[in-house]
Amino acid sequence: MSGASLPRPVRDRFAGYAEHELLAAEHRDFLLARLMEEGSGAELHWLVRTVGRDALASLLERRGGRTLSRRSRAFWERVLDVRSAPPHPLAHELWPLA
Repeated sequence: MSGASLPRPVRDRFAGYAEHELLAAEHRDFLLARLMEEGSGAELHWLVRTVGRDALASLLERRGGRTLSRRSRAFWERVLDVRSAPPHPLAHELWPLA
C-alpha cells in the first residue's frame, strides 16, 4: 500500500489517526482488520482492489481469530477460502461475540 492514498470514507473511519501512520507497514494489520470488520461495501471494494486477496487471506490466517468477530471471520473465510487463526482461549469468556 506504499504510495497509496486512503479514500475519504476510510480516512473518516480512522479519525484521529494520521494517514501516513495508517499506511505504514507496522500498522497495516490494524487498518486491514478494522476495514474487514466494519467497512462498507465501497470501502471493502477499495480494500480488495488495493491490498489484494492474498494479503487479506494472510491476515485472516495469522490473526483472524484475534482481530475479527465470529461473524466477520465466517464471512471472510468463505470469501477468501481460507481458515482463520483461532481466537484466544479466553475470548468467549471475555467477549461472547468472538
